[in-house]
Formats: sequence, structure tokens, C-alpha cells
Amino acid sequence: MPKLKTKSGVKKRFTVTATGKIKHGVAGKRHRLISHNAKYIRQNRGTEILSEADVARVKSWAPYGLK
Repeated sequence: MPKLKTKSGVKKRFTVTATGKIKHGVAGKRHRLISHNAKYIRQNRGTEILSEADVARVKSWAPYGLK
């Protein structure tokens, strides 16, 4: 059976934690930040854990795991 390909966007945007959860960056931080209030910018700092509804889809896009 041939090797499965990993989607390039997935390997750039997601990482797997030691417990197997998937981390991702938070959207809405690139530009037009002057129109967002300070609480929005502060709460969207850093990374978040991907919701359980989306985990199966992302893991199918990265069939051999992420580094």
C-alpha cells in the first residue's frame, strides 16, 4: 500500500501535545487590531486546544502524526 500524504497546511498550523491533543493558533490577530478591544486581543494571545469535533478531521489530514 502506498504512503499517505500529509496536507501541507496541517503540518504548518497544528502541533500535537504529549497527551495527544491538537494545538492551534488563534485567529483574528494579524491585522486590523485597532478595531478590537484590549480584552479580545489579550484573550486570543497564544494557542488553544482544538475542539473534539474537529480532531478526527485534522488527524486524517496528518495520517502519520505531527511533530
